[in-house]
Amino acid sequence: MATRHHIAAPPTEGGAAPARPPAGTPPTQDDAQRRARLSRRWRRDMRWSPYAFVSPFFVLFAAFGLFPLIYTGWASLHTVEMISPTDMTWAGFHNYSRIFGDHFFWNAAKNTLTIGVISTVPQLLMAMGLAHLLNYKLRGSTFFRTVMLAPYATSIAAATLVFALLFGRDYGMINWLLHQVGIGAIDWKNGSWSSQFAVSTIVIWRWTGYNSLIYLAAMQAIPHELYESAALDGASRWRQFIHVTLPSLRPTILFTVVVSTIGASQLFGEPLLYDQTAGASGGGEHQFQTLGLYLYEQGWVNGHLGRASAIAWMMFLILLVIGAVNYVISRRLRASS
Repeated sequence: MATRHHIAAPPTEGGAAPARPPAGTPPTQDDAQRRARLSRRWRRDMRWSPYAFVSPFFVLFAAFGLFPLIYTGWASLHTVEMISPTDMTWAGFHNYSRIFGDHFFWNAAKNTLTIGVISTVPQLLMAMGLAHLLNYKLRGSTFFRTVMLAPYATSIAAATLVFALLFGRDYGMINWLLHQVGIGAIDWKNGSWSSQFAVSTIVIWRWTGYNSLIYLAAMQAIPHELYESAALDGASRWRQFIHVTLPSLRPTILFTVVVSTIGASQLFGEPLLYDQTAGASGGGEHQFQTLGLYLYEQGWVNGHLGRASAIAWMMFLILLVIGAVNYVISRRLRASS
């Protein structure tokens, strides 16, 4: 016959085993209260814990994003000078009305647009081509992908100083190469289009690899069955790229265009360091001064903080317009797909 073994409960401090309530005994009032407390604690935890986890972001955003934005808007309605930043004189919308009649502001806006177009269009086209090449199985593909990110990881100051030497008028390598093919030396810093082209090459060199990896990730997410179907229909590699790859990359292309446009509108480091003698003026005739440089010149060189705050808010409104255009285009793309 099988014997039944009983496991004794662990003894308490006094040596006696704790009394276990018999099965079927209803819970006591203390047990009910304890369970009610645990239930309330669990509900509070489930309700408030997510807010506690995301609160650091909102605290940092409020301190370093929202407060400076609101304070800059408030300062833009006053006359504030660098020598006494706490002494504000109410000016209303005078700083904004002055911007609309400021030749230097519109010159900086025109230069920003020109440099943005010159740098963004070739950059994204080259990034698309490089991503298309890297999408095929190549030897050392990991090495090439790492090399693509090297310019992005390079310091802006170091890269700009190197490009300034390359585009030097007397001893620059670019003019030396042009001389070899019979083209005279170009004054890259003092010419209008030449200086903007030189600044744009820095942007192209720095961001092409970054965008190519974004395109590569989007290409690798395209189902391979689409390419197989196109190949069975007799489509060449080029027609597969036009009719399969590009339509699948429309959201990604729109994203890179918007991000590149926003980056171009905030361009600052490259034109500032390209000609160190010109500083924030962007050349002797302001030929490559961007909105970011003009804001810096008004606020930290001339000391007009109220005027600089108004320029900053104008740039913010431009970004809002870009975001609105992006929203409209993305909605139409989703509706047409």
